[in-house]
Amino acid sequence: MRFDLITIFPEFFAGPLDHGIVRRAREAGIVQIHVQDLREFTKDRHKTVDDRPFGGGEGMVLKPEPLFEAVEKLLGQPMGTEREKAAPPEGTAIVLLSAAGKLFTQETARRLAKLERIVLLCGRYEGVDERVAEHLATDEISVGDYVLSGGELPAAIVLDAVTRLLPGALGNEASTENESFSGSGEWRVASGEKESSERPRVMLDFPHYTRPADFRGWKVPEVLISGHHAEVAKWRREQAKAKTCRNRPDLVREIG
Repeated sequence: MRFDLITIFPEFFAGPLDHGIVRRAREAGIVQIHVQDLREFTKDRHKTVDDRPFGGGEGMVLKPEPLFEAVEKLLGQPMGTEREKAAPPEGTAIVLLSAAGKLFTQETARRLAKLERIVLLCGRYEGVDERVAEHLATDEISVGDYVLSGGELPAAIVLDAVTRLLPGALGNEASTENESFSGSGEWRVASGEKESSERPRVMLDFPHYTRPADFRGWKVPEVLISGHHAEVAKWRREQAKAKTCRNRPDLVREIG
């Protein structure tokens, strides 16, 4: 898997890419990461990447020319005109990080993890020229219902979420199966359970405990040290349901 990050702050990624799973995946050759300075594709001496929006308004907007040219240079092909549409090479996604994009989910991460190359466009200022979203990007993604200063943090989030799904990145492939928002976390009615009128689309992870078993008077639930695997599994399922309803009621939906 190759990631290309297009940004006006290439030095931003010196930290996030040099630690943990992403660093190990790079060293193992599982991912290749290229950081591209957008200002290299400007044509004026001030290396201008933004301009005031037509129609007025506060702030500046990233111009389309440098973004199109940066992607075209990286992919080695033109990305189209009004008369001739162009798509990226097969197995490639061009992702615009934007507060106006579709919400990034674990399912989105799984879909992107099946690709060979992902180009991440880091927006800045008040936004990006809409022609980038309409005619260059294959995906427009938001990491949450809030506004950040730019797309660098969201790009790092997407890169991390996708990388950890790649074969060999975690070492233990089962590590992703029981996490929050994993496919195995779907709320299914087990044998003997009553059918609920409400259930979440996915469940959050169950609570975890480690040593010491008694910390400041807060004890690890007895069932977890009982050695009874079936009871442990039942407890974890019940706790995951409760935590999902408590912390993420938006994941709960009515069923007929």
